[in-house]
Amino acid sequence: MKIAVFGGSFDPPHKGHNAVVMHSLKNLDIDKLIIMPTFISPFKDKFLADEKQRLSWIKKIWGSMKKIEISSFEIDQKKPVPSIISVNHILKLYTPEKLYFIIGADHLSTLHLWHNYQELCKKVEFVIAQRDNIEIPKKFKNLNTQINISSTLIRTTLEVEEVCDEIKEEVKEYYLKLQKIDTIKIN
Repeated sequence: MKIAVFGGSFDPPHKGHNAVVMHSLKNLDIDKLIIMPTFISPFKDKFLADEKQRLSWIKKIWGSMKKIEISSFEIDQKKPVPSIISVNHILKLYTPEKLYFIIGADHLSTLHLWHNYQELCKKVEFVIAQRDNIEIPKKFKNLNTQINISSTLIRTTLEVEEVCDEIKEEVKEYYLKLQKIDTIKIN
């Protein structure tokens, strides 16, 4: 069995994430794509949409697709989970002959700082989704998505054109509600 893992905050999931999912299914020789949202990234100190909401959005978008599994493993830990822990979990659960680990090109500059990076490199083959015209070194498998969408921009502007259609209105309402709560707290 060949598996690819695609993790992230998905705060919110958007068309860029969807492009990565679709390109992975089409261009990687895999039997299963595991989408694994974080509880919170080890490199962040907060998220806006809570973990249950983000998991719900992910299930609405990709939950019924063939070859896709939605994993709540990191969310269930209720703390930041280094990627090596998730990889070891997948390896133990499935013992795949090949394990791809999909990240956006924006993570390349800090990849060497990831917890147990050398061990991670021995266990997975990194697949890099192109983003922001960042050059991808030849040692990595390149996922030619050329997506330049930011979840941060979506959250701050509430421009939801780049949000997946299945959840577009729900996302706008959710973040609008959060903005109203923040406004009330300030006043």
